[in-house]
Amino acid sequence: MTTQLDQSFLQALNWRCIGPPRGGRVITVAGHPTERMTFYFGAVGGGVWKTTDGGVYWQNITDGYFTSAAVGAIAVSESDPNVIYAGTGEPTIRGDVSYGDGVYKTTDGGKTWTNVGLADTHHISQIRIHPNNPDLVYVAAMGHAFGPNAERGVFRSKDGGATWEKVLYKSDKAGAADLTMDATNPRILYASIYEQVRNFWSLTSGGPDSGIWKSTDGGDTWTELTDNKGLPTGLKGKIGLAVSPAKPERVWAIIEAEDKKAGVYRSDDSGATWTQLTSNRDLIQRPWYYCHIFADPQDAETVYISNLKVWKSTDGGTNYTEITTPHGDNHGIWIDPNDTQRMINGNDGGGCVSFNGGATWSTIYNQMTSQFYHLDVDNQFPYHVYATQQDNSSIAVPSATEKGGIPWGDCYPAGTGESGYIAVNPDDPNIVFVGAVGSSPGGGGALQRYDHRTKQIRLVTVWPEAYTGLGAESMKYRFPWTFPILFSPHDSGVLYTCGNHVFRTTDEGSSWETISPDLTRNDPEKLVPSGGPLTLDTSGAEHYCTIASFIESQHEKGVFWAGSDDGLLHISRDGGDTWANVTPADLPEWSFITAIEQSPHDAATVYVSATRLKLDDYNPYLFKTTDYGESWERIDGSFPTYQGRAQITRIIREDPTVAGLLYAGTETGLYFSLDDGRSWQRMAGDHTAGSGRPLPVAPVYDLKIKGADLVVATHGRSFWILDDITPLRKAAAIQNAKVALFPPRKTERLTLGWSVNMFRGPGKNYMMGLGSAITFTEGKGEHGEQKRIMLDAGENPPQGVIIYYWLSEQPSDPIALTILDSDNNEIKRFTSKPVDARASEPTQNGKADKEEDPNAILPAKAGLNRFVWDMRYPEATKVPGDLTTEGSIGATGPRASTGDYVVQLTVGDETETECFNISADPRVNVSQEDMDAQFQLWQQIRDKVDETHKGINKLRKIRKQLDMWTEQAAENDQITSAANAIKEKLTAIEDELIQTKAATSGDRLRMPSKLNTKLIGLISIVAAADAKPTKQAYDVYGHLGGQIDEQLALLDGIIGDDLAAFNDLVLSANVTPVSV
Repeated sequence: MTTQLDQSFLQALNWRCIGPPRGGRVITVAGHPTERMTFYFGAVGGGVWKTTDGGVYWQNITDGYFTSAAVGAIAVSESDPNVIYAGTGEPTIRGDVSYGDGVYKTTDGGKTWTNVGLADTHHISQIRIHPNNPDLVYVAAMGHAFGPNAERGVFRSKDGGATWEKVLYKSDKAGAADLTMDATNPRILYASIYEQVRNFWSLTSGGPDSGIWKSTDGGDTWTELTDNKGLPTGLKGKIGLAVSPAKPERVWAIIEAEDKKAGVYRSDDSGATWTQLTSNRDLIQRPWYYCHIFADPQDAETVYISNLKVWKSTDGGTNYTEITTPHGDNHGIWIDPNDTQRMINGNDGGGCVSFNGGATWSTIYNQMTSQFYHLDVDNQFPYHVYATQQDNSSIAVPSATEKGGIPWGDCYPAGTGESGYIAVNPDDPNIVFVGAVGSSPGGGGALQRYDHRTKQIRLVTVWPEAYTGLGAESMKYRFPWTFPILFSPHDSGVLYTCGNHVFRTTDEGSSWETISPDLTRNDPEKLVPSGGPLTLDTSGAEHYCTIASFIESQHEKGVFWAGSDDGLLHISRDGGDTWANVTPADLPEWSFITAIEQSPHDAATVYVSATRLKLDDYNPYLFKTTDYGESWERIDGSFPTYQGRAQITRIIREDPTVAGLLYAGTETGLYFSLDDGRSWQRMAGDHTAGSGRPLPVAPVYDLKIKGADLVVATHGRSFWILDDITPLRKAAAIQNAKVALFPPRKTERLTLGWSVNMFRGPGKNYMMGLGSAITFTEGKGEHGEQKRIMLDAGENPPQGVIIYYWLSEQPSDPIALTILDSDNNEIKRFTSKPVDARASEPTQNGKADKEEDPNAILPAKAGLNRFVWDMRYPEATKVPGDLTTEGSIGATGPRASTGDYVVQLTVGDETETECFNISADPRVNVSQEDMDAQFQLWQQIRDKVDETHKGINKLRKIRKQLDMWTEQAAENDQITSAANAIKEKLTAIEDELIQTKAATSGDRLRMPSKLNTKLIGLISIVAAADAKPTKQAYDVYGHLGGQIDEQLALLDGIIGDDLAAFNDLVLSANVTPVSV
C-alpha cells in the first residue's frame, strides 16, 4: 500500500487563519505611480501584500505563486505599473532571517507571478527598474547569509528576467546591500557592496570587501568610489545609498565604519568627493539591521533615514528630527515622485501609508503577517492559541468567537514576550509564562508570569542580572533568544525552564533550583560577544551554547530530554540527578536541535528535529529512537525537496491518536508522514482548485494537535488551524476503497450572537453583527457554499458539522448525503445534482421536497470531498416575493439539539454510514431536556410558519385563477360577482397573515408586522441562547398560532363552501373550475 496521498486528497483540506490581525516585519515597500490609493509591501515571512484603499485593508497577492515567503525587495515599473518585480529573501540578516529563491515578476499588477531566476542569491536587498523600459531591471543580491557563494552582487536583465548577467561582483563573501539609480539619467547607478556572514554563534558585519561602486553606462562597467576623498578610511560594513532626483549630482551614504567615522556622508559632485555630515549614533544603530537612507524626490535638502525611528533632515542631511511611526524598527520608505506627501513606510510592525508626509499613518492592525516562534493552547472553550510574536508582544488569540469572526478586540497580549517559548497553566488559562528577551525590563533570560485577571506581569527570571552589551562568557547562566518553558505534564504546580542548565520551580518562579549540569558544548569560541569587526551584536538575542529544546515524558514522571543549540542531546531518567549524553551519531556537530517530541504512544520512543541552517546547510535532520536514545535512526531519507530545494526542519510532532502519523514544519510549510517517517509528503493544495484553502507558503516554527485540530504557528503568516484532521488519521486505511465516509469529529455548538450575519451581501461588508466590526468579502463557492475572506479579523470555524468523504473516481450519477437523528429519522438530504436539474423533477406525492437543500450542492469530485452541514433542519416554505421575510426565512429551520446523529453517504448502490455527536457549549449550564425543549418549540414555530406560508401560496393560487375567470367571463355578471366576493374574503385573510404592500425589505420598519413576520421573529427569541424557552415565548407562540389557525380555518371554509359553490357555478356555465 502506498503511503503517499494523491494531491486530490489534500485539495479538500481547509485551513483557516485565526489571526491576529497585527502585522509583522516589513523591509520593502512600493507605491503605484498613478493610482494614489494603491501600495505594496513585502513581508519577511509572508509574501507580497497589496492595498487599493490607502492601507485601510491589505490582501496577499502571491499565494499560489511564490515558493518562498520572505520578500526583501519590491519595485513597480514607472512606465508600466502592471510590471512588478519582487526579490525574495530578507536582507536584514538577524537570527530569524528567512532565505528566498530568487526574483518573481508579474505583468498583470499582481494577479499572477513567475519566478524569473537568481534562485541561489537567497537574500535580495534592492531592485531598480529603468523608468522607460520595464524589461531593463537591476537586482542587488546579498547572497547566502550563512556562508560564501558566487551568486551575489549586482545583476542585470535586459529581457524582463528571461536572462541575467552579473555586472558587479566583489567576492563570494560580499554581496550588494543597496542599489540606487539617477532618476534623471538611469544609466548612472550607485551600489554598495557589503561583506558579511552570520553563523549560529556570531555575526560578522564588515570587512575589506565592503565599499561603494558607480556605473555611468547602465552597469556595463563600474568604478569603485570607496577610497575617494572624504569617505571613511579603514574597515567598512553595511552602506545605504540615495541619489537626489532634484539634484542628481548629490549623493548620500550612510556608512557603518570604525567608531566616529560611522555616520552620514554626502557628495555634491556625483561621488568624486565626500563630506561627513554627522556621526549621530541614533541614525546608525545596529547597522546590519537598518542602514537605509532615502532622498526626497523634489527637495534636494530633504533626506530620510530609517532606523529604530524614522529621521528627517531638511538641511541636506546634517540635522535630523524624528517622524513618529506606528511601530519601531523602521526599514523601507517609498515616496511618490509627484507628491512627496504620499508615502509608505515598512517597519517591524507592518506596512503603513501616509498622505501627509508622515504626520499620520494607516494602521498595522489589519495585516495577518505575525511572526511566531512557539505556541501553546489552553483548555478553555473555545480554546485559545498563545505565542510570542517577533517585534511585538506575546499574544492570545481565541480559536473562535460568538461574533462570527475573530477581531483584534478579542485577542490580548499575554505578557510582552516577543522572543521565545510560552506556557499556559493547563488548569488556569489566566496564568501564562513567557520568554521575553528583548522586550522586558531587567536582565538575564527575561521570564514573565502574566496574570490575565489582574493584567500584571511579574518578572520571575532565573538570574535577573543585566548582560546587554556583553558576551555569554560573562553570564552566570546563558539564556538564548528562545529558551524552553513548560509545565510538567504530571503536575501543573511544577514549571521548567532552560538556559545552559535545566531549572525547576514549584512556586511559580519565586525560586528556582538547578537540576542539571551544563548540557552544552560550552565552547569558549562560541561564548564571546557576537558581532564585529565594527559593531557588536549584543542586544540579548545572541547568546549560544544553550538548551534549545526540552521535554518531560508524559508517560514517566522525572524522565527529561534536553537538546542544545550546539548539537548535544541528553536524557535523565531519575528526575535530573544524572544525565546521559545520547546524541545521535549521525547528527552533525554544531546542529541546532529544534524540537524533541515524546511519542504519545510509547515511553521509549522520541523524535528529534534539527537544523544546520546557520552553517549554510539546508538539509533536513529528523531522528527517532525506540530505546530511550540507546540507538537512533534517520527518518529524513525520503524527505522531499520543494521546487528543487532541500528543506530545513524546525519542528516535529506525532499525532496523539494515530501512532506513526508525523508532522514536520520547514521554512516553506508543513509536511507529514503516514508511515513513521519512512516517506514524507508536503501538506499543500492548489490555491486555484479544490474546495479547501491550503496552508500558504510560510516558515512553520511550531505546531500542536488540539483534539482533532492541527494548530500551526507560522513565522510570517500568523496562526492557522486545520479543523478536523480525521481524514489524515484515516487516510492509510481507505486508500484502496472506492468510497469512504470519515467519522465526523464531535462538534460543539457555538451559538453566535443573534445579529451575526445581519449585515451582509455580495462584495465587501463592514459589520458582521452588532458590536462586531469585522470587514469581509463574501461570495459563493463552486458548490454553493459560502465563501468569506476576512480582511481585518481571523476566521471562525464553520458553523456546522464537517463531513469528509472519499471517492476514488468521479461518479457518473449524483451522490447523496443524508443526515438522520439517533432514531434514524431523516432530517435532511443533500445531492450533487445541479439545482436546475432538481427543479425540473416531479416531487413525490405532489408535495414540496423539503429534504433537499436547493442552495447547497454536494461536491462529488474524485478524491477527498468536504461538506459542512449547518446543523439546520429544513426551513419553512417560502412565499415568493415576500420582502418582509427576506433573509430571515432560513432561520426557520431549527438548529439540531445536542445529541447523537447519523450521516449516510450513498454512491450508486453503495451506502456508507457513520455516527457523530453534537455537544453543548461547555461554558453553558444547560440540560439535555432544556435543549430538547428549545428545539421542539423552534420546530413547532417552523411548522406553523410552513403551514402559514403554504396557506398564503394556496390563497394566491386561488386568487390568480379567480382573476383569470373574471377576465374571461367579464360578460357573466354572476360569475364575476361571485369571484370578486371570494377575492375580497381572500384578501382579508391575506392581509392578516402577510404584509402585501412592502416594496423593499426595509419597509418592514414602517409597515405593520403581520402574523407570519411576528411568528418568524419569535424564533430569534427562542434561539438567542442555549436555554429552555421562556414561558412568555410559549405564550406568544400560542397567541400567534391561535390567530393564524383562525385565518387558515377561514381559508378552509372559503375553499369548502364559497369556492365549491363558485365551481358549481362555472361548471354550469360549461367552463373549467378553480383547482386548489
